[in-house]
Amino acid sequence: MSLRFNAISSINNNETNIPASTKITGIFGTNVFTLKTAREFLSDEAYKSLVTSIRGGKKIDRSVANQIANGIRAWAESKGVTHYTHWFQPLTGTTAEKHDSFFTLKGDGTAIEEFDGAALIQQEPDASSFPSGGLRATFEARGYTAWDPSSPAFIIEIGQGKTLCIPTIFVSYTGESLDYKAPLLKALEALNKSAVEVCNFFDKNVTKVTPTLGWEQEYFVIDEALATARPDLVQCGRTVFGASPAKGQQLEDHYFGSIPERVYAFMRDYEQESYKLGIPLRTRHNEVAPAQFECAPIFEEVNIAVDHNTLLMDVMSRVAKRHKLVVLLHEKPFAGINGSGKHNNWSMATDTGVNLLAPGKTPKTNLMFLTFFVNTIKAVHDYADIMRAAIASAPNDHRLGANEAPPAIISVFVGQYLAKVLSDIETRVSTKFDEQDEAILKLDLHRSIPELMLDNTDRNRTSPFAFTGNKFEFRAVGSSANCAISMTVLNTIMADTLKKFKADVDALIEKGDKKEIAIMQVIQKYIVESKNVLFEGDGYSEEWHKEAERRGLPNLKTTPVALDAMVTDKAKKLFESNGVYSHTELEARHEIELEKYIKKVQIEARIMGDLAINHILPAAIAYQNDLLSNVNGLKAAGLGETAYKSQLTILKEVSEHIQVIHDKVNLMVEARKVANNIADTREKAISYESIKSTYFDEIRYHVDKLEHLVDDEKWTLPKYREMLFLR
Repeated sequence: MSLRFNAISSINNNETNIPASTKITGIFGTNVFTLKTAREFLSDEAYKSLVTSIRGGKKIDRSVANQIANGIRAWAESKGVTHYTHWFQPLTGTTAEKHDSFFTLKGDGTAIEEFDGAALIQQEPDASSFPSGGLRATFEARGYTAWDPSSPAFIIEIGQGKTLCIPTIFVSYTGESLDYKAPLLKALEALNKSAVEVCNFFDKNVTKVTPTLGWEQEYFVIDEALATARPDLVQCGRTVFGASPAKGQQLEDHYFGSIPERVYAFMRDYEQESYKLGIPLRTRHNEVAPAQFECAPIFEEVNIAVDHNTLLMDVMSRVAKRHKLVVLLHEKPFAGINGSGKHNNWSMATDTGVNLLAPGKTPKTNLMFLTFFVNTIKAVHDYADIMRAAIASAPNDHRLGANEAPPAIISVFVGQYLAKVLSDIETRVSTKFDEQDEAILKLDLHRSIPELMLDNTDRNRTSPFAFTGNKFEFRAVGSSANCAISMTVLNTIMADTLKKFKADVDALIEKGDKKEIAIMQVIQKYIVESKNVLFEGDGYSEEWHKEAERRGLPNLKTTPVALDAMVTDKAKKLFESNGVYSHTELEARHEIELEKYIKKVQIEARIMGDLAINHILPAAIAYQNDLLSNVNGLKAAGLGETAYKSQLTILKEVSEHIQVIHDKVNLMVEARKVANNIADTREKAISYESIKSTYFDEIRYHVDKLEHLVDDEKWTLPKYREMLFLR
């Protein structure tokens, strides 16, 4: 019996182990070194130093770090921890960790448990073994992980083992960022500085602005045995072949439907693990596609939210194994149905308790809302190409523009109410504001659009960047992506735009304009300059693609081309002037992402060839032989041609598909050989994109046709109807 049928027969034997109900507040954060825990385990001096570092961004003195390290170790050991690791996010797209024990031997041979400030603050992993884009050579192996006090330490439980994890940044010996976290922290600080200065136009009490993030994580869950029987899922995380089942998502019966019991048990299990790690999950539900689900947390500060999402993906994958399930985080694991995104809901909050993307009840607070609202639109308009580059990847190329995923064209959806407000302001472009003309300043946004602020906007699923009440939702981010990439770009472009806004307003004030009038003049100017990026309609329509081209909006459909935006003079000036990336760091990241694209497409091409030659064609040829034997038998029996006419037709179809698959796979292999000899990384990526667009869909078409023709008993790969509906 094939793996496929063994997998199907094993499903009924899987037990559903539902975790016991636990009050969330009773376990939330129990494996996190929170400030409340720190108060218990640290001296007053150490505690105050830690709080100052977290809230004020000040460095912790190394002498105090020893006290903090001892307190963290005491807490960890009280929970059965024996090892610790610096937990970081290298440019592989996953997390990294190297475990060390607290155990050590003193000079006289005495065994003790030890964890000092030096071990807490810094470690030296091998930097040459991680992607560096040329920043590090193999003989230049030194890199540093450095503690990030703003993200609390936590304990990860794997089986019976427990490890203390210290969130860190990862930098090279010469200081360049080799991870996602270090640039993100710089971008957050850049936005804080720019946003505070603009906030002070309205409220001098604002001293800090904190960007917030609420991600929505979409994912697929399928049976482990079925996944194991699919080499493409094992190696690529997606199915490179697979005919659409009779039933997919056309009945729309899965969305928000009753959660299958086995998946429900898995959800509750990973939620409990997440709660212990301080991940504030709030929502779970069925998504639109069969076997697709979603979870979402309460909003947090961006840095913490990014760490929590990265950690969650690891937790989900590990916990799934307990339930003999597999979590698929690939952006498009199955063709013909919805892919998965990671919607990044982003806003900004002041230390005075104001959400800067929520309108207030007075003209003054409305004007502050308008300022940040319009500046966001302006930032997206001016840097749409860089935002597109931030979500570019081989997996996301499969998703963008298909089955409710937004297109590659970056546009902004604001809803009809706010679109009218912006239009009303724009129509006054020929009118100079003066102190007697305050009507525009008294736009009562709170009164005119209260429903909007209660999330009663249209949910335009085809918009990559939509305003949804009191936040913007960056819908184009892929489900497997690290949120830090898009958040670094978004916060940087916002910081840069706010700097320009303040300079423009200050210039008008210096000329004698009243502050409010100057602010309104600049808002009006920005609306006019950025209105081309606003779009309220169907992002899939051919009309929009033509209209976007007419407006001059970039339509960068593939990753190799989209990534070019990261190394333009505009991008280098943007990131360097805001202290986020140096020129060399941008060039390195461009190289890394291109290499990542090449490798992913290369692996998929190899898997397609392997499956076609070793799984598909043998099954098709075996069926071909059966048909031929049947035809020859009927001929030998003296029956007329009408007795085997249908068999001959099927035989001809099967034979044609076999021939095309064989020929195209060979051509694809030869094309890979040519591509592999290209020295320039970008040209090599372009070549692999050409291989993908030339061969992938065509080979898949003929394989999927064979799936419908070949005897089901001979087909060795689990089919969509089984993977999507059996669990």
